[in-house]
Amino acid sequence: MNKYEAMFIVKPDLSEEDRKVLFNFIGEAVTKHEGMISNSAVWAERRKLLFPIKKQLEGVYYLLNFTLLPKAVKDITHAYGLNENILRVLVSNLE
Repeated sequence: MNKYEAMFIVKPDLSEEDRKVLFNFIGEAVTKHEGMISNSAVWAERRKLLFPIKKQLEGVYYLLNFTLLPKAVKDITHAYGLNENILRVLVSNLE
């Protein structure tokens, strides 16, 4: 298992309930593929984006640290890309 860090930019206009559901979805995608989450938190609230992403001018940044098998990273990245509330995701290897 490798250590990874994922940075998400999510839509800023989500309600508190929708935000909780989205963050649960993000975590469940990792645990479903037998990964383990070590840390997850909102990194920044409503930051102005340098350029529009999917017609959004602001975004909420969410940081997730986890361990996962390397072959499962592609699967969870694809699942994150299908969610319309996630504007961007960057998964990077920490080692």
